[in-house]
Amino acid sequence: MNSETSESMSSMNTAMGSAGLNGSGNESAVRRVAQKAHEAVDRLEQTIGSSGEKVMGWQQEYGEMAREQVRANPLAVVAGAFVVGFVLAKLTR
Repeated sequence: MNSETSESMSSMNTAMGSAGLNGSGNESAVRRVAQKAHEAVDRLEQTIGSSGEKVMGWQQEYGEMAREQVRANPLAVVAGAFVVGFVLAKLTR
């Protein structure tokens, strides 16, 4: 858990203790549910972070490939862009 999660858990525990739930089964159930929710959020954060890194890597890789193609065949790239623009213009009319 990160520091924000542990701080929110301690403030939740303090609030529940002052509400008179201290020592009851409800408190432990709430703690378990909150703990599971925090763990799920942490796992999701890690998954999104690693996926974002992959996408950035792909962007750099394919961006470099596109630059190489433009340098190697500038006329073909310009003609291809013209054709794609022309087709999109006809489709959107």
